[in-house]
Amino acid sequence: MELEVRHLRVLCAIAETGSLHKAARQLGMSQPSLTTQLRRIENALGAELFTRGRTGCRPTPLGRSVLSRARPLVEQMATLITEARSAAAGTDGPRLRVGSTASRALPGWLRRLRTGRPGTDIALHMDVSANALLRSVAAGQLDVAFVHEVEGCPLRVPDGLRARVLVEREPQFVSMAPDHPAAAQPVVDLTDLAGDRWMVDPTVDGEWDGLRRVLAEAGIDPPLLHCDYHTAASLIVLGEAVAPCQPTSLPREDLAIRPLRDDPLAVRLLLYAREAALLDPLYDDLAAAYREAALRAAPYRRWLRRNGMSVGPGMMTA
Repeated sequence: MELEVRHLRVLCAIAETGSLHKAARQLGMSQPSLTTQLRRIENALGAELFTRGRTGCRPTPLGRSVLSRARPLVEQMATLITEARSAAAGTDGPRLRVGSTASRALPGWLRRLRTGRPGTDIALHMDVSANALLRSVAAGQLDVAFVHEVEGCPLRVPDGLRARVLVEREPQFVSMAPDHPAAAQPVVDLTDLAGDRWMVDPTVDGEWDGLRRVLAEAGIDPPLLHCDYHTAASLIVLGEAVAPCQPTSLPREDLAIRPLRDDPLAVRLLLYAREAALLDPLYDDLAAAYREAALRAAPYRRWLRRNGMSVGPGMMTA
């Protein structure tokens, strides 16, 4: 078997996520298929590239050597495809390639970008992995990336990137069924949810480790479900699980959003680019969109008022 770029993408995904399960999710394939693919790659090279254990997959010395050469090739191929597609589409005007993890501020930001930059071809790339988006910015595949960093789980920021902090510490709320006993309170204690199943998406950088740390510090050990957040919503409304959520999430009749006491879960919101001159105008539009999303969400509005916070130019200021 000859190695192809798709095989190198498999190796990079496994190394990035540290797990066959997470890598399969990221690549949109089943875990058995990914395991078979990895076995074929290792057979073709004549040695193991990863050690498998209870804590996940780790590159062997040979694996690290292969990855050091594979990553630049994968990034260069992605750049080649992006540039070729742009040329084929005949895009002669200015372009802005935006990357983002999930955010309620994103629609308003894109609306402002398109309104304020007529004639600019604005492309959006969504990814659950903030680290993957930052690598794309560093490789020139994206111009800017809006990402979140889970508290206690620093992002791996490539050299040469510039950052602006949008929100230094955004509290993460919890979503639950509206008839959950804890939903009767305006603020929920973690211990009130000790008997619930918690849902977390392990493909989102840092969220699995961040949630486990916070639950352990609270002295509780509830069962954790691995699931993407779209699928989780159906479980939550049935009372089968609870899950962390962004404070800008809008309550629904079948879903309650509540802050956690003392805000143990938090993220930092950042905007990254290679060019410092690109950050300021994009940041201003993003800050306005975030303020709009924050004030639209009643639970977050009440949290801001209760904590004497405002969402202004400096974002989340006392």
